Amino acid sequence: MADSFWYAAKRHLLGAPLVNEQLATERLSKPMALGILSCDGISSAAYGTEMMLLVLLPFFGLAAFSLILPLTLVILVGIFLVMLSYREVVSVYTRAGGSYIVARENFAPRVAQVAAVALLIDYVVTLAVQTAAGSAAIVSAFPSLTRLPVIGPKILLVISAAAILLMCFFNLRGIREAGRAFALPTYLFSGSVVLMIVMGLYREVAGGGLPHVATGAGTVALGSHANTGLIVFGAIYILARAFANGGSSLTGIEAVSNAVSALQPPEGRSAREILVAQGSIVAFLIAGISWLAHVTHAMPYRAGVPTVLAQEARAIFGSSVLGQVLFFTVQAGTAAILFTGGNTSFSGFPFLASFVAEDGFLPRWLSKRGHRLVFSNGILILAAVSLTLLLAVGATVGALIPFYAIGVFTGFSIAGFGMARYHLRHKEPGWRRRLVINTAGGAYTVLVVLVFAIVKFTEGAWLVVVIFPILVYALLKLHGEYRRESDVLDNLDGTDVHVTTGTSPQRSVILFVDRYDLATVAALRYARSLRPASLRAVHLTIDQAHAKRLADRWLSAGASIPLELVDCPDRRLAHTAADLVAEETKDETRHVTAVLPRRSYAALTGRLLHDRTADKMAHAISHVPSAIATIIPFDVRHKTERLHTALSTYADTARPVTLVRPVIAARPVIAGSADRFCAYQRPVAPTDAEPIDRLVPSDRATVEGEVHTLQIRPVDHSSVLCCQVGDGTGELTALFYGRRHIAGVQPGGRIRLHGTVGRQSDGRLTMVNPTYELMTASV
Repeated sequence: MADSFWYAAKRHLLGAPLVNEQLATERLSKPMALGILSCDGISSAAYGTEMMLLVLLPFFGLAAFSLILPLTLVILVGIFLVMLSYREVVSVYTRAGGSYIVARENFAPRVAQVAAVALLIDYVVTLAVQTAAGSAAIVSAFPSLTRLPVIGPKILLVISAAAILLMCFFNLRGIREAGRAFALPTYLFSGSVVLMIVMGLYREVAGGGLPHVATGAGTVALGSHANTGLIVFGAIYILARAFANGGSSLTGIEAVSNAVSALQPPEGRSAREILVAQGSIVAFLIAGISWLAHVTHAMPYRAGVPTVLAQEARAIFGSSVLGQVLFFTVQAGTAAILFTGGNTSFSGFPFLASFVAEDGFLPRWLSKRGHRLVFSNGILILAAVSLTLLLAVGATVGALIPFYAIGVFTGFSIAGFGMARYHLRHKEPGWRRRLVINTAGGAYTVLVVLVFAIVKFTEGAWLVVVIFPILVYALLKLHGEYRRESDVLDNLDGTDVHVTTGTSPQRSVILFVDRYDLATVAALRYARSLRPASLRAVHLTIDQAHAKRLADRWLSAGASIPLELVDCPDRRLAHTAADLVAEETKDETRHVTAVLPRRSYAALTGRLLHDRTADKMAHAISHVPSAIATIIPFDVRHKTERLHTALSTYADTARPVTLVRPVIAARPVIAGSADRFCAYQRPVAPTDAEPIDRLVPSDRATVEGEVHTLQIRPVDHSSVLCCQVGDGTGELTALFYGRRHIAGVQPGGRIRLHGTVGRQSDGRLTMVNPTYELMTASV
């Protein structure tokens, strides 16, 4: 069968599909892991100081440049506590999952969903914040971008949206997070900013001091409130808001715990050393940037550009040629690490969603890998939600911060208290010291969550506060549905609950007919193959003229069973069909199978040509006890083309030939089933099949041969059907993932395969999930 238009487009855009054997990844060395896994945490230093000043300056005026130092010290204490807390996490849990795994193992799967929702929200907002901050770094380096026609006023949003779409595209292609290119931004940013801080300190101590940054229009307004009366309470509130904004600098520290399994052994020790290195770098950068802001009086702008970091770099490096080179190096490193930090969400969100889905708290389809062995559904959902957030709020970090810390700090809290519970239960050597560390980390981060929820409530945090419990409830509700279904299946014990013990139910089949065509003929043949006790053909009449024409056509075709016309005056076809089936099943010893032909077209054509009536009827019938709805798909275009080609091929032969009519060879579609494949037998005809011994790996080819052997192998909680096919010149292995059986495929039969040729490590030729046709001799 030829590839569909959408599949062909996907192959051209994303590349050839990957096979499961290509999932294995190399382990990361500590220097490489530091560069790859720390980009999210280290990049937050680029905007942490600016976010505190954004709140302090309108209230305290120039005094804010003095208050920034003690507030930074409080933030550094938080970084220290979170780093120590996660050192305990990676010492015990050396597989991916972070706080979700900690909560699941030490509390319960239901409590773990609080961590799951927190982390999922964190990944969404992290992507939006990091891309917005990266866009600000670019515009700070090239201010003329704001003067572009049409897009100039929205340049931050345009760059951020384009960055998210590009990251989504490359991640759908299966971009590897272990690539060396992902480590470069971390070292470029850290090195260039450390150089800036060192040069600034040198000029401050030994070079005569640093000048104040010249400000222009658009900076935040300066306030000047006296420290008397009720103003004290306002000052405390503003300090709490600034502390909440500065807490964004702690985000990303947990990234190492989500990828411990990718490190070189011993994984726990390597992860602890990376956490210490990451925490030290983040602390130094935040302290240095805050000190330089204190000295230079770099002020944030309402539009988000130029950034405080860019102003400091320009003031320290000067306007010489070398200074300009160093300035643009800092901006390039800042933009690169921010976009790379945002890209970590494209690995973290889909993987976490797959863990939660495997536990039964999210839809199962989130745990399935896509065309390039990535969790495509999770990637697309993340990109869509983050883009929606940017469009709704705007692409400035200040506007996005109110949505930020609640999710990530809730995850920190659960991880800290989960590890505290672990120490209390296991009491391993040194458990008291570890208990204090994790309890302190959990308490600090709970305080941040409470402060953030209160002081940022009216700025947008209310949305997270409202959505958070709703999402947790939704996850628990979905799990309840899965669990009830599982309980029912377990209690069936291989029997049908609607059949009285000791009885042999009679099978009745009702074929619903809309018009007389090839699809109806195929459905009628399938209905006969069930050998029912009774077989009825029914047309639900909503148009008398059409019903009369159908009845005449039915009689002229010489059908062996009568066609019943059932009136449907209210045009509710699904409702009428369900009532008709229910009437047939009143006898408890009788089972009914409703057979519904469905004409299949290409995706776009199908939406234009029919309204999926068969699916709606099947859905209604499936609710009737002792009844089942079976849809018989019929690919109109491909089937008619195939029959037309076969007729043309044999038109000039001397010997009359009887063509084998379409026969359903694979399991038909049952309402609610995920397996919607249907194969047809066809006559043997001259083919363009290529000899197996001449196949070239990576090429698409068509082969035809005899099935020699079949084998079922277990693969990652699923199975793969291995089919060995030979044509006399060689052998090829067809791998059908997720299948244990394909009706009609058996040793000794002939099959035609079309797909991409691969080669296994032992040199054998393969095709992964090829399209296939069952062959049969002409009569």
